[in-house]
Amino acid sequence: MPGSTLANRLRDMNYRVHAATSLGELVEVAQAEGPMVLLLDVSGEGDEVLAAIRELRSNQQTAHLPILAFAEDERRQEQARSAGATLAAGDAALATHFEQLLEQVLRLD
Repeated sequence: MPGSTLANRLRDMNYRVHAATSLGELVEVAQAEGPMVLLLDVSGEGDEVLAAIRELRSNQQTAHLPILAFAEDERRQEQARSAGATLAAGDAALATHFEQLLEQVLRLD
């Protein structure tokens, strides 16, 4: 599910959406905005997004934030969970069951 589609669905559900324009600003934005949940596309090949998840978990101000990671590749989903994502799902599951996954990730912590 493309990020803009996901952002539009959240807005339709009356959520305020702030998209970080780079992984480098992710922790800073999370600290400043205090989001209810972070949604991260972990489908890229690089380890930067996994490092960002680890950094979020090690930061006292962001460690409590639920993280819903998504990627079609099951290996990337497992890597995201190992890095500290609260929940990881495939793109198809996210598209079909987004509201339920969002509710679940918000309930887990």
